Amino acid sequence: MKQVIFVALIGAAALAGYAAFDTWFNGSRGSEEARAARGPAAIAVEVARAKAETIERSFDAVGSTRARRSVEIVPLASGRITELFFEAGQKIEASAPLLTLDDDIEAADVKEAEAKLREAELALERARSLHQSNTVTAATVETLTAARVTAEAELERARRRFADRTVRAPFSGIAGLRRIDLGARADDQTVITTLDDLSSVEVEFALPETAFGEIEAGMPIFARSAAFPNKTFSGKIIAIDSRIDPASRAFKVRASIPNEDFVLPAGMFMTLSVVLDRRTGVMVPEEAVMVEGDGAYLFVADGETARRRAVELGQRQRGAVEISKGLEDGEAVIVRGVQRLRDGSQIRIVEDAENGKAAADADGIG
Repeated sequence: MKQVIFVALIGAAALAGYAAFDTWFNGSRGSEEARAARGPAAIAVEVARAKAETIERSFDAVGSTRARRSVEIVPLASGRITELFFEAGQKIEASAPLLTLDDDIEAADVKEAEAKLREAELALERARSLHQSNTVTAATVETLTAARVTAEAELERARRRFADRTVRAPFSGIAGLRRIDLGARADDQTVITTLDDLSSVEVEFALPETAFGEIEAGMPIFARSAAFPNKTFSGKIIAIDSRIDPASRAFKVRASIPNEDFVLPAGMFMTLSVVLDRRTGVMVPEEAVMVEGDGAYLFVADGETARRRAVELGQRQRGAVEISKGLEDGEAVIVRGVQRLRDGSQIRIVEDAENGKAAADADGIG
């Protein structure tokens, strides 16, 4: 009796399993047939508009700023510093006094030389008067004339030595840090400070020899510095070296950048871009372009259909690439989901970078 019941249970289980399999199999076939009847599912993609933009062909380089003119201020004479007229960072006008040295002896020398000159002039005047009455010979007049000239020269030397006791700015600029204090003794080897003309700064940089035939004086350059991340400084090339370094195969170029607000100091590291020419071209995001062998292609959104199109590439800049042939300004190109596309694939646009709209469901974008 137990054997009969066991066999019956096995049979019932087999019938139930067969029924479940039949239901699953027929259901799967029905789903596949339904999907086939509906056609392939639309692929979710993102698109962006091709844009006509200004394209620059340029060379990049690095360099450091230097003042238009720069000197170390050194006294022309020796002595003790009695006055200092400047502070670090102060704008100094040309010929303005920077410091004075003790000048008591030099002032006395000037007075003595002035007295000697006056004495020589009076002696010459008397000799000339007496010469008219033949009391004094012409030789005496000539001797006294030479003495007056000597006295004039001695006075000029005394005045120059006195003037050298005051150090003046040779040109307008910005004073550097003081390197000596009031009361210290200085000589013609003592650097008092530096003076930089920062009304404009110069940047010297190197370019590869392949650019030698294209670089000309007057070409625009654009410079950036980490100290001013949101600012671009414009300038122009002012000089080109006549030699190419045989080791680096590069040549030196010097550019000038206006600096009326004095924000750029000497010695600042800068990255530069030398603009060779500008033109207008059709640009698309780099991720829209696929490379295959020696050619390139992209997909254009034609309504709800993706169309593959062969294109020719131009210059790349800032995450975009130029399409020199095969695309028009304003066409919608697919930038995401391209890996799953074929020519003629049905698509569903979930984001348009041009219009800034996105669907709530963006699942399935490749």
